[in-house]
Amino acid sequence: MWVWAVRVFKTRSAAATAVRAGHVKLNGASVKPAQQVVPGDRVRVWVNHRELHLEVVDTPRKRVGAPVARTCYIDHSPPPPPKEILASLPQRDRGAGRPTKRERRELDRLRGRESY
Repeated sequence: MWVWAVRVFKTRSAAATAVRAGHVKLNGASVKPAQQVVPGDRVRVWVNHRELHLEVVDTPRKRVGAPVARTCYIDHSPPPPPKEILASLPQRDRGAGRPTKRERRELDRLRGRESY
């Protein structure tokens, strides 16, 4: 489980769960947790609401420290969106519950999906 060994996930079980759920792709294909990787492979991981694009450089035998882990891959991930864009997105108040029918209609109108 290379993604656990290079510290993309905190625990082996979290890494295995993500792999089984299809959040980890090796060279564009879904894999099983025991899949071996070799230098040159491309790994795409969806973790913490971000997609990481990693190129395998080294395959450690066991979990390694953070400084060594960073040398085991090349990160080709796109940069995260600016904080100004994230702050400008509308959000519901925490604990406000589900949107009412009126709010759903307003959201549909905003998204251009008016009902007939």
